[in-house]
Amino acid sequence: MFKALADPTRRTILDELTRQNGQTLFEICGRLTTAHGLGSSRQAISQHLDVLEAAGLVETRREGRYKFHYINTGPLQYIVERWLGRPSGPERP
Repeated sequence: MFKALADPTRRTILDELTRQNGQTLFEICGRLTTAHGLGSSRQAISQHLDVLEAAGLVETRREGRYKFHYINTGPLQYIVERWLGRPSGPERP
C-alpha cells in the first residue's frame, strides 16, 4: 500500500476519485490533463489504477463496456488507527 501511495500520479488519481467517485478511465485521464496538467497516456493511467487496485485502494465495477473506479479508504484505516488514533495505554509526555 505504501508503494502505491508513493507515486504522485497515483495520489492525484485518488484525489480525483475523492472529488468524484465512480469515474471511468476516460474521465480520470481528462481530469488529470485539465485540472492537473498531467499528460500521461491512457495506458499509463490504467497501469497506475491497476497498482492502486492491487493495493486495495481502488475498487472497480464493470457496467457493459465501461469500467468504473471507486476509492476504497478501508486500507488506510489501519494507518489512521496506528499513528493518529488514541493511545491504548497511559499517555506519554
